[in-house]
Amino acid sequence: MDNRHNNDKPPKKYSDMFGALANFSQIGVTIAASVLVGVLLGQYLDDKFGTEPWFLLVFSILGVGAGIRSLFNIAKDKDGKR
Repeated sequence: MDNRHNNDKPPKKYSDMFGALANFSQIGVTIAASVLVGVLLGQYLDDKFGTEPWFLLVFSILGVGAGIRSLFNIAKDKDGKR
């Protein structure tokens, strides 16, 4: 029986698939974390200063913007490595 695969490394198609899955999960976690930090900071500042929805709205929008910016940075970094 001829075994052409190296037993130490998985075939290239699996490493490509897991690499794509890692990139996809990194994008999701980064965007979610950016929005979550914005929301939590906005809620904290609203509670501290008594300005009920305003800091929450501002920092939520800033969190979304930071998530989108991170998305572009991740895409740029991945494009440069190829």
